[in-house]
Amino acid sequence: MALNTTAAQMVARARASIEEIETADAIALLQDPDVVFVDLRDVRERERMGYIPGSFHCPRGMLEFWVDPDSPYFKPIFGEAKRFVFHCASGWRSALSVALLNDMGFACAHLKEGFSTWEQQGGPVVRPEDRRQTDGKGPTA
Repeated sequence: MALNTTAAQMVARARASIEEIETADAIALLQDPDVVFVDLRDVRERERMGYIPGSFHCPRGMLEFWVDPDSPYFKPIFGEAKRFVFHCASGWRSALSVALLNDMGFACAHLKEGFSTWEQQGGPVVRPEDRRQTDGKGPTA
């Protein structure tokens, strides 16, 4: 079955209309208290690959509902006067998500190459084993 529009075409259209942040520039934003990194990846991806320190996890399937202040699922973090930088693994889901959010009137950007280049370019990563060691639920000797 041929599609009228492919996923790659949708991503290309989204990228043409949104703010994209290069990985090195995003790493530099990490210490800015007015920037919130939002991780759209599945929880299993976060557990397997780690995540950006301080990032807020918002599963892609709940995004529109968590951002909408009129939704019963609204998350107050999205009502804060912050700059939001969304990311996924490779930048495809986040590009589509940011285009959709911009259409909703929610200004935001996305990490152009996603989490895939974050660690390669020197970005810090929290791994699940790191979290367990610091929250008292880590392995015992």
